[in-house]
Amino acid sequence: MTTDTKDFDYQKLRSSFELNIPSDFNFAFDVLSKNALNSEKIALISIDKNGDDFKNITYKELDDISSKFANALLNLGLKKKDKILVILPRIPEWYGVLFGCAKMGAIAMPGTTLLTARDIEYRVKISGAKAVVVSQLHCEAVEKIKDQCPSLTNIIFVGGEREGWKSFDVLNNEASNHFDRSMIPPTKSDDPMLIYFTSGSTAMPKMVERDHAYGLSHLITKTYWQDLKGNDIHWTLTDTGWAKAAWGILYPQFLAGCTIVLYNGEGFDLEIHLKILEKHRITTFCAPPTIYRMMAQANLSKADFSSLRHCLSAGEPLNPEAMKSWETATGCKIYEGYGQTETICIAANFLGMEIRPGSMGKPCPGLTVDIIDDDGNILGDDEIGHIGVKITDPYPPGLFKGYYEGQIKTKQVFKHGWYYTGDTAKKDRDGYIWFVGRSDDIISSAGYRISPFEVESTLVEHPAVVESAVVAKPDSLRGSIVKAYIILASSHKPSAELIKEIQEFVKKQSAPYKYPREIEFVDNLPKTISGKIRRVELRENAANG
Repeated sequence: MTTDTKDFDYQKLRSSFELNIPSDFNFAFDVLSKNALNSEKIALISIDKNGDDFKNITYKELDDISSKFANALLNLGLKKKDKILVILPRIPEWYGVLFGCAKMGAIAMPGTTLLTARDIEYRVKISGAKAVVVSQLHCEAVEKIKDQCPSLTNIIFVGGEREGWKSFDVLNNEASNHFDRSMIPPTKSDDPMLIYFTSGSTAMPKMVERDHAYGLSHLITKTYWQDLKGNDIHWTLTDTGWAKAAWGILYPQFLAGCTIVLYNGEGFDLEIHLKILEKHRITTFCAPPTIYRMMAQANLSKADFSSLRHCLSAGEPLNPEAMKSWETATGCKIYEGYGQTETICIAANFLGMEIRPGSMGKPCPGLTVDIIDDDGNILGDDEIGHIGVKITDPYPPGLFKGYYEGQIKTKQVFKHGWYYTGDTAKKDRDGYIWFVGRSDDIISSAGYRISPFEVESTLVEHPAVVESAVVAKPDSLRGSIVKAYIILASSHKPSAELIKEIQEFVKKQSAPYKYPREIEFVDNLPKTISGKIRRVELRENAANG
């Protein structure tokens, strides 16, 4: 669905912003329980791995499940601010656990289903977690490490019963579905609600604490980027352990009171995903750039996208070619948004705004976001610098206040009156922000500063290239050269001739100095558990190659 941009007024959008957060705000009581007053409203369409079998779950059912689990936690002796590691696939119980924790004041720590025993041990020990809640997938991993984790007093199994474990089903069956604020010490909006672990692409994961106000701050994400309405059927492709889940299948969607598609499949199967889009009449859809790029390689001419009205992407910038392919197939533009585990959506392309492919858009209302230098000075147009969030009064909505037990790292990112995101970008004369890379990803070659993303965007326009990652390789003459790691389409085979062809293609499509002087064909690219390319690993490979 294309949108007329002539009446869009960005300054009016910013000036009309208002967000009031009550001092005693609790998302589970103030949003979930209120949604549950409409007992028939569907919260989830929970779809099995085959893409065919599904069941509808109402907001009332989720409210009851979460109240039972809150009572169960109290019955187990758990208290406000106790930490609970939650590793569950995309199943309704995940919501029951997170909202149950929120109701009784415990701190849920979502973890991706890709975590290993070592990962779990690290998270339990560093946080002092009192409980873990897992499915069959992680029982053996927990059993392997639990004796080395003295804080861990409760291990809870979702999916039936298991010897030596407390059963989620049994606990809930024995608990009341009545739970209200009078049963616990009151939670405040600035009380901790969640802890997310960053993906750890360059170091061990850091703990990002989010308070109850964080959930309500996602009104910005919901309103300005996702444009969610109560009658929407929304689908975000995300793992439950990523902060992206908070954006895509949790807070904005519950604030809108819409219906969320929860598909518990593994990997990406184009046929199944298209079937779900068509069968369940998805209206708003969000996928990472990798998925849009894969879809751009497929024949979508027979797919029915008539229900779609608004499409979104986040995680890494999306190349213009994939955006064009998607719009041709669906009639929908892709609206990119930008933020981090440490923030809500802080910059985005808004409905009605001119989309400039490759740009993350403009700062969201309620936040002051700009491009700054090392000393906190705002840079001029087209100058590359740090993406910063201004520390304002009142405090920027949805911005974390520091890493849990991480004072040194906190001081590194909060300075000169700004939060330094660790990402670099430039801003054009119209205020659009253009992502360049992580602060340590910029390639300096023969005096030129080169954005890896710009080179990657050009590379994927070549028909032989499915995905690429670009890094700096040390060079005695130029300081560094551009090296590209490329995954080829199945119709192409590696060859010296193809390398030359791709290099010439980049020279013609982009500035000649940006072309990759070295190309290596690979079967896959190293990625973090949140799906971002581990360029730090590729830089090490390039340096040692």
